[in-house]
Amino acid sequence: MELLDSLPTLLKSFWYIAIPTSLIFLIQTIITFSGLDVADGFDTDFDAHLHDGGDFQLFSLRNLINFLLGFSWTGISFYSTLGEKPVFLIVTSFVVGVLFVLLFFFVIKQVQKLAEDNSFKITNTLNKTAEVYLTIPEKKSGKGKIMISVNGAFHELEAMTENDRIPSGSSVKVVKIENNNLLIVETI
Repeated sequence: MELLDSLPTLLKSFWYIAIPTSLIFLIQTIITFSGLDVADGFDTDFDAHLHDGGDFQLFSLRNLINFLLGFSWTGISFYSTLGEKPVFLIVTSFVVGVLFVLLFFFVIKQVQKLAEDNSFKITNTLNKTAEVYLTIPEKKSGKGKIMISVNGAFHELEAMTENDRIPSGSSVKVVKIENNNLLIVETI
């Protein structure tokens, strides 16, 4: 610690933040990749609701560590360049700290996409539009087939109509599901 005592006060402050923050970040990373499920230890009432409905805790130990990591190491890295302008150095460090938190949100959002359940459920076809693949006979007198996109994947499914015959290539809308596997459609 004698090395730190000889440094200017601002640089010394950045180092005093960077060393414990980096150790905590290293421990958090090891815990995360070892599969242990350890919470931050802080319960807060503040949540940041993102556009897709995912919840992220805005004020958490992990976000504080991410912010301080970006803040302190930016201050250390740019001290030799911006040391004569301490206000600009602190503002730059603050912005990078915020960017670290935003980067963490982005990474977590991408990881959560991997955990989404994109398995096909026939109920997800209700009220969706589709294209008739094989002609659908009139008044439920027989089955035809439609091509429908659900969760970004196309599916060929059997369909019937309660109205007039629907020729191939027509656009239809799914209005009902019968017997948990048969779609009832009507022309658009």
